[in-house]
Amino acid sequence: MGTTAIDHIPEEWECSGGCRYEPKFDGFRATAIVNEHGGVSLSSRRLTRFNETFPEIALAVFDVLPPATVVDGEIVRWSRDGRLDFGALQRRQVAGGQRAVLALREPCHYVVFDVLEAGGEDLRSLPLSDRRRVLEQLLAAVPGTSLVVPCPQLTDRGEATLWFELLTVQGIEGLVVKAADDPYREGKRGWWKVRHRWTTEAIIGGVTDGIDAPRTLLLGRYSSSGRLRLVARSVALRRQIRAGFAGVLSPAGGGHPWPEMLPAGWAGGLSGAEEPIQYTRVEPTVVVEIAVDAAAEHGRWRHAARYVRLRTDLAPEDVPTGLDIE
Repeated sequence: MGTTAIDHIPEEWECSGGCRYEPKFDGFRATAIVNEHGGVSLSSRRLTRFNETFPEIALAVFDVLPPATVVDGEIVRWSRDGRLDFGALQRRQVAGGQRAVLALREPCHYVVFDVLEAGGEDLRSLPLSDRRRVLEQLLAAVPGTSLVVPCPQLTDRGEATLWFELLTVQGIEGLVVKAADDPYREGKRGWWKVRHRWTTEAIIGGVTDGIDAPRTLLLGRYSSSGRLRLVARSVALRRQIRAGFAGVLSPAGGGHPWPEMLPAGWAGGLSGAEEPIQYTRVEPTVVVEIAVDAAAEHGRWRHAARYVRLRTDLAPEDVPTGLDIE
C-alpha cells in the first residue's frame, strides 16, 4: 500500500475511524514473507530480492516471526550518532561479496508497520486497527536487541505533531498517516505522508516542454568552485504557474555547463526514467523559491522540489551554494 504526499498533518476526524500516526523512515520499503516451512523471502515492492543484500534482516525475521506470516515494513540503518543513514543502505546494494562484512559492521533494522497474513490467514481486508493488534501480539515477545522492531504508532495528533518537530534530529522525514478503519489495498495508494520541507532558492538552468510554459524546472546551485551543478527537478507545475513564465526565460547561448540531454535514471525526481531526458537549457539568470526536504545524495535533493514563486528580487549570486538551506 502506497502513500500520497499532503502538506498538513490530518486531524483525527479526517481519517475513517480516526488517524494513526507513524514516523516516516528514510529507508528501503520491504515485504517479509515467512512460508509454511519457515523459509524467509525479503523483497522490495518491485520484488527485488533483499535476502543477500541484508542477510542479518533475513535471519532476524526467521528468528522472530512464525511460519505462514507476511509483514510490511522499512529497512533502516541507524548510525552511531542516532541518525538514519540512507547511504549505508545504498552501500549494501553495490557491496557484492562484502555484504556479509557490512552486515556485521553496519547492521540494519527492519521496522514493521503492518501484517498482511498471520497463521496462513489473509488479514488484508481487516481494518488497520485490527491488523495492528495482531502485529503487536506477533512482536510482543521480541527482545529489545532484535533487528526486527514494531513501528511506533500514535493516535493523538498533538503528540504526533511533537514527533514531527522533534524527530528531525534523527533523520526522520516526517509522518505517515493512516485511517484506522481502512483495509490493506495491495498496490494502491491509501496512506498519507507529510514531509518536512524548507523553502530556499535555486537557479533555473533548464525546463521541459518549452520555455514559455514549462512543465518542470531543472534547478541548479553553484558549487564552492563556481560550477553550476544540477541539484533538483521540480514537480509538474500547475497550468496557471506555467503561463506565468511567458517571457521570463531565455534560451541558453554557448557555454551552458549542462549536457543537451540528461541520462536515463538521473536522480532528483527523474529516477526510474528509461530514456534520456530531453529538455531545453536556459540562461541561468532566473531565481525561484522552492520547497525541498532534507533528503539528499550525490549532491542532489533526492525528492522533487515544489515550486513556490519567482524571486525577481534575487540574482544568482544571492542563492546559497551547494545544498545549503538558508
